[in-house]
Amino acid sequence: MQNEEIIRKINQLLIDEIEIDEKQISPTADLKKDLGIDSLDFVDLFVIIENNFGFKMKVEEMVDVRSLQDFYGYITKNVNPNNQ
Repeated sequence: MQNEEIIRKINQLLIDEIEIDEKQISPTADLKKDLGIDSLDFVDLFVIIENNFGFKMKVEEMVDVRSLQDFYGYITKNVNPNNQ
């Protein structure tokens, strides 16, 4: 899966499933501060990512994921583990 496709899909999932306003979505947006994603949203995101990308997110790997760009990178790394 191409990076652009992953980013597009993540953005659409945030809009549709987490109800983030499209105008707020920016690679530099902080997941908590700018997008307002709270702990319950993160639980939903874990399920959404597993269902849409086919891997289980691990809480301990999310410690350094703060911005949307970090989140894109985390998903891309797990979807395309051989492209690093």
